[in-house]
Amino acid sequence: MAAISSVLLHLCSSGGHVVASKTLYGGTHALLSHFLPRTSNITTSFVDITDHGAVADAIVEGRTRVLYFESMANPTLTVADTPELSRMAHEKGVTVVVDNTFTPMVLSPAKLGADVVVHSISKFISGGADIIAGAVCGSEKLVKGMMDLRGGSLMLLGPTMNAKVAFELSERIPHLGLRMKEHSRRAQVYAERMRELGVKVIYPGLKDHPQHKLATEMVNREYGYGGLLSIDMETEERANKLMTYLQNATQFGLMAVSLGYYETLMSCSGSSTSSELDPSQKAAAGISPGLVRMSVGYAGTLEQKWTQFEKAFIRM
Repeated sequence: MAAISSVLLHLCSSGGHVVASKTLYGGTHALLSHFLPRTSNITTSFVDITDHGAVADAIVEGRTRVLYFESMANPTLTVADTPELSRMAHEKGVTVVVDNTFTPMVLSPAKLGADVVVHSISKFISGGADIIAGAVCGSEKLVKGMMDLRGGSLMLLGPTMNAKVAFELSERIPHLGLRMKEHSRRAQVYAERMRELGVKVIYPGLKDHPQHKLATEMVNREYGYGGLLSIDMETEERANKLMTYLQNATQFGLMAVSLGYYETLMSCSGSSTSSELDPSQKAAAGISPGLVRMSVGYAGTLEQKWTQFEKAFIRM
């Protein structure tokens, strides 16, 4: 959140305007809809990021400073058309900021046209669920501006990474690629098998995903389609019941709001990572009450873990 807020405060001044996807991490949505308007007079128009006409209509030339979206949306896994959205924004002089937390290595937003890429390093990049950190990736001009002694948002707001944390991360990044390949491989297998079981599963690597073709055109092939999938259990009660079985009865995974860990992590998004959204905003974002976000880990063998999932689901 420090990375996201610092970028937005650097790119937007009082009276500035942002166009953002209506499906975002709950903290980002709250920052844009409540905090920035109250403290900085920066307003946001939320749109369906897959509706390019709505995006174009929401951009106010001369006033809109940023187009903000997640490369793969939390938690619906909607895939944004980064090249086309970047082209549209750049035609109107708007800076494109993309959160790529869900898909490091899998997608490369900067190569696809984004101006700024942000990451929650706490997730896949760290891989250990033991570090709180973020990253801002952009041009030399952007970074120097954010570190300016008198007016830089990073310099003056102070979200500086601890040196020990930075060193620990430098030891983990070399094997990020290996980890992402296995996260993605297992997610693909689980998603295919879940669909055969009759589970309502959402995963960009499935051919029936609305943006499967788009994702296939954009991903770095050797890294698959990412390590996250979502299961729609329709009600919060059924979602919690399944997660309880998966954690306590079969040890398939853990109930936790993080992601990118070596163990599989599960959360009911509507009552956790998207709890900042009100019911109407959740409905607009496509977040059902029973949507379970699953970050697929790589601990244990694939077959062992699949058997654990299957037992819990059949018990439902």
